Amino acid sequence: MFWQTSRRKILLERPLVMGILNLTPDSFSDGGSYKDVDAALMRVEQMIAEGVDIIDVGGQSTRPGSSPIDPELELRRVLPEINAIAKRFDVPISIDTFNWVVAKAAIDNGAEIINDISGLRWDARLADVAAKSGAGLVLMHSRGDFETMHSQPAVNDIFAEVTDGLTTSIETAKKWGVAGEHIVLDVGIGFGKTFEQNLEMIAKLDRLVNKFAAYPVLVGTSRKSFIGKIREGSPPSDRLGGSIASALIAVQNGAKIVRVHDIKETVAAIRTAAAIAGEG
Repeated sequence: MFWQTSRRKILLERPLVMGILNLTPDSFSDGGSYKDVDAALMRVEQMIAEGVDIIDVGGQSTRPGSSPIDPELELRRVLPEINAIAKRFDVPISIDTFNWVVAKAAIDNGAEIINDISGLRWDARLADVAAKSGAGLVLMHSRGDFETMHSQPAVNDIFAEVTDGLTTSIETAKKWGVAGEHIVLDVGIGFGKTFEQNLEMIAKLDRLVNKFAAYPVLVGTSRKSFIGKIREGSPPSDRLGGSIASALIAVQNGAKIVRVHDIKETVAAIRTAAAIAGEG
């Protein structure tokens, strides 16, 4: 299995680690950490040294209670860093956005993947950008609009809900001309799901992996609130153990890519688990 982007074919023979680079002042975990291009470049250099496979750059916080920002502000936050990263490092860059204008500008400046938390529900023109540029496209399951996606009423069957949502996202992408080998699916841990449903999605991820066998599955659990709840309200900075445990279980259940903050520790855990299983 592989993932085709506008710049390369990314092989998925082993689990890949997508590193998070938040260029926002208000993200729930690391907002405000990288205030200029030099700081971002230093972090990317560190990520690469620690074994990251993909850099996911975001300029719009999606934490509970956040508000959508003007696309011009989002562009000011991400374009200089994306341009500088692309010029200095040969690493796939993903733009985490749900706005087609931001996605197109990011692709024009060196990104090669679009990561859309809405799965094309909010702006299907993202698929047009992906189709015309050949970019990779992450379609994530979520519910509601930006303001309500973290406060949706629970559904009875979360697997049916995610299956239906991702199926619709795939159909939309293909209608705009996105080829299957460019698509990766994200089950959307923490978005419109209860605490129990988040745990169930990870524990039974193989059901969705098998259902969508033609597409690689990405899982992002890093430092999320369900881990804090398990740890009796621990803050994001104290969720490393839970983040690693959930990433490992996701990989064991078929995830091809995990999206994380803590690169070095996650890479070490995945490689160790693979070696113990006789796969490394």
